Amino acid sequence: MNQSPKTITGSVAQLINELGKLPGIGPKSAQRLAYHLLRASEAEAGQLAEAITRIKTSTSLCRVCFNIADGDKCPVCSSPTRDETLICVVEQPQDILALEHVGVFKGVYHVLHGAISPSEGQGTASLRIQELLERLKPGTVTEVIIATNPTTEGETTAMYLHRVISPMGIRITRLARGLPFGTELEYADDVTLCRALEGRQDF
Repeated sequence: MNQSPKTITGSVAQLINELGKLPGIGPKSAQRLAYHLLRASEAEAGQLAEAITRIKTSTSLCRVCFNIADGDKCPVCSSPTRDETLICVVEQPQDILALEHVGVFKGVYHVLHGAISPSEGQGTASLRIQELLERLKPGTVTEVIIATNPTTEGETTAMYLHRVISPMGIRITRLARGLPFGTELEYADDVTLCRALEGRQDF
């Protein structure tokens, strides 16, 4: 919202404007959230403000997979029960949340933080591809699941990953085609994601 009605105070208008900048939040949703926070207790508002501040000051990237972490490693990489011979490659940290919610994948992850998109100036050098290749060099990984989004950018990224990983002799699989083209993993339902993981195919 670039402009607010004159009936809205400056502080409320500023909050509505800032909330409206969030993805998926339109002007009406921003207004509802702003007035909800206005009605909330000072303690509740303080907890929200503290959580927002903490996410910027206390979080970092996992040194292994580049997922969001509070320390050196993310919860997945820190777990002794995960199968480190199986790596699932995703575009963004929120994709891990979607796959973990399904509860069938027992391996580990690698977050690229994007996809190849020349139109947006996103090339291979700006992704965490080299770090992935370094993880594969010791020869302990037996399978790489490419779980990039079924979009044009995701498919381009998948093809590139297949090309650079293939010479290593590691099995490369792709999520089954239960995912509609053009969608993103974080919006797929649990049943679809479960079938896509269990029905993954050799690339």
